[in-house]
Amino acid sequence: MMNLGNMVRGLSSNTVAKSLIQFWEYDEATLQIWRASSNFVYAFKNNQIPYFLRFCSDQDNSIEQIKAELEFMHYLQLNNFPTVTPIYSKSDHLIETLKTPEGTYIAVVFSAAKGINLDSDTITEKQMEEWGKSLASLHCLSKTFEPVTERRQSWLDTVQFMEKVFQKHTKEQAALQELYRVTTWLQSIPTGNDVYGLIHYDFQLDNIFFEGNKEHSFHIIDFDDAIYHWYALDIVTALDDFIDEDNPHSKLLIQSFLNGYRSVNVLEDGAVAQFPYFKRYANLYKFAKLLSSLDYGQITETPPWFDNLKVKLLRVAGELRQGFQKQW
Repeated sequence: MMNLGNMVRGLSSNTVAKSLIQFWEYDEATLQIWRASSNFVYAFKNNQIPYFLRFCSDQDNSIEQIKAELEFMHYLQLNNFPTVTPIYSKSDHLIETLKTPEGTYIAVVFSAAKGINLDSDTITEKQMEEWGKSLASLHCLSKTFEPVTERRQSWLDTVQFMEKVFQKHTKEQAALQELYRVTTWLQSIPTGNDVYGLIHYDFQLDNIFFEGNKEHSFHIIDFDDAIYHWYALDIVTALDDFIDEDNPHSKLLIQSFLNGYRSVNVLEDGAVAQFPYFKRYANLYKFAKLLSSLDYGQITETPPWFDNLKVKLLRVAGELRQGFQKQW
């Protein structure tokens, strides 16, 4: 989630999007907002073919991290892992920037994903198995990936970020203590190539597109959260919509996912036993990002959607805060 102040400014009009799209070839009158969360994403067409413009403020991301993201995606494509394709601009650049009075925006364009999104309420055991295989394939490729230029951040960078956020919000002592516990635990577990590497970190159903009857059933988008971390965390965050559901069907779906994963990559029972601890890390990091997003300063005029979104984010932050009291 980007800073809410940046979101308000970015969505106040489509002026920035209209300026950025000029760097690429596009069909007139096809640019339209698709979603805004960590980035602003606009759909458009070129020669009637769909594409997506993604951009953000340089306060929310950096050119270096985006370069590292695109390098990883290129590596995956070279190894036949299905991801969307970054598109070169008219000036033969994969990344373009735009300076405005409000700040600098960083933009990239991607091809549209093939396939459809699946729903957590209707997904089948077979599809869960294929989903697990897809994530395991990514992790296998990650084991041999060595960046040539920039390097994505690691969990250590997130610890520094969280510490900075919690020290600014001095009332969040429970979160600061949780950070100490999480950090101590992460420092105690192995970081070998078989368990640790560059992960997607948002391998959820809204970022994967299913194509039936394909060797690689899932087409993957949104690598902008990719981070050096434990592969087990990628599984935990992927299964976030299922892992807290205390019913037999959810457990069956999770097992199908894990069976698919294990058919491609090793997953020890010990790593599965660590899932609750990785869940606590993920919740803490999400909480820190929410606090940072809500730290938006002065906004002179808020749009109609602002208050509802703020209330939702505060509610989620409150629910996450309660979890810091639970024993390890």
